[in-house]
Amino acid sequence: MDKDLLFKYNIPGPRYTSYPTVPYWQKTPPPVSKWKELVQDAFTVSNQKEGISLYIHLPFCESLCTYCGCNTRITVNHAVEHKYIQAVLKEWQMYCALFGDEKPVIRELHLGGGTPTFFSAAHLVELVNGLLANALVHADARFGFEAHPGNTTDEHLEALYSAGFRRISIGVQDFNPVVLAIINRHQTFEQVKHLTLRAREIGYTSVNYDIVYGLPQQKNCSMMETMLHVIRLRPDRIAFYSYAHVPWIKPGQRRYTEKDLPDADHKMAIYETGRNALELAGYEDIGMDHFALKSDELYKAAKQERLHRNFMGYTDTRTQLLIGLGASSISDSWWGYAQNEKKVEDYYKKLAANELPLFRGHALSREDLIMRKHILRLMTGFETSWASTSEVCMELYQALERLAEMESDELVEVEPFRLRITEKGKAFVRNVCMAFDARLWADLPQTTLFSQTV
Repeated sequence: MDKDLLFKYNIPGPRYTSYPTVPYWQKTPPPVSKWKELVQDAFTVSNQKEGISLYIHLPFCESLCTYCGCNTRITVNHAVEHKYIQAVLKEWQMYCALFGDEKPVIRELHLGGGTPTFFSAAHLVELVNGLLANALVHADARFGFEAHPGNTTDEHLEALYSAGFRRISIGVQDFNPVVLAIINRHQTFEQVKHLTLRAREIGYTSVNYDIVYGLPQQKNCSMMETMLHVIRLRPDRIAFYSYAHVPWIKPGQRRYTEKDLPDADHKMAIYETGRNALELAGYEDIGMDHFALKSDELYKAAKQERLHRNFMGYTDTRTQLLIGLGASSISDSWWGYAQNEKKVEDYYKKLAANELPLFRGHALSREDLIMRKHILRLMTGFETSWASTSEVCMELYQALERLAEMESDELVEVEPFRLRITEKGKAFVRNVCMAFDARLWADLPQTTLFSQTV
């Protein structure tokens, strides 16, 4: 890859799991009544046709992984499990009440965190059974969960498989013990190996690894060793993320300093080492930060133009309605977004008052919807078009003007009514999408809101 271009375009930018991105949602959120209307409208459109998606945020962790940017609650008190599950099920019943007599058809269910496997296998099954008690499961459903190698047991694997789960995402991050120690991540290669092999023995059809580059004490040579371990175990798909150092937002990152982090040159070298190793091993670049084997459904979806991206990341399932349950979860009705209270106590308080536990949201304007569609196409298919007047607005033409330099650098090709990201430009998909981010350009941040693109 061209290092000059990597440096040139290595600027802070959103990851575009939504548009507008959360920092640019309306300062005054729409009333809860408006959100309920948007949910009902989306349910009417999607439930019988494609079903709906559920994301459950399980925020508890026994210890803090200092690199982590997720919303977590650190505790060793497992007595919290039952109360939290009951709260999530109550929230779900409040949504089900909006659906009337029609049962929701669950197309996609994902348990994220935090550490979902902080919860016992029995409690996770109790949660899933409660969610599905008054729902139908789509014939082509996708159930997945995030697993910490340090605490995911065979019992977790077997219980969730019996409950319908076929996908597991393992938080590897790195295999180097020095790196794992400084980020307070307690796991071994043998644990990851056992989890991977046992999942496959049981019948899981897709195994994902999360790998992070740019971590403290990470070296180019250690990334090569990590990738050799990855290739040896051969997960079906890999999320290869850039570490975002934001200690003013995540105080846990103050355990180390910028001196412990690889500088820009070394971080790019680490990225190139990892990317090259994956591509040589047969993994295909299917979207920002994501690689998959040709046998994996994510790759097939990309080739068949079915790939989708939402708050859960890339998925081969597209639904109009995504409902996020649990503290800090985000929901998407296509026409609007809503996020739950971040603090567990505030989440409980609103549910106790029989209120949806929302604290912010956004109703999309016509221009938002148009630009969202273009950004989504770029993120999932590396191209977009606007032959229809319903896909055109002034913000689109402003975006095309911003792409002149990228076109000169051969990162994009612009044709009448069509834009394509070149093979050379795939590593810069975030930068291309930033050109389409009208709200970002209308109010450029004065402080660091996002991570570097590389």
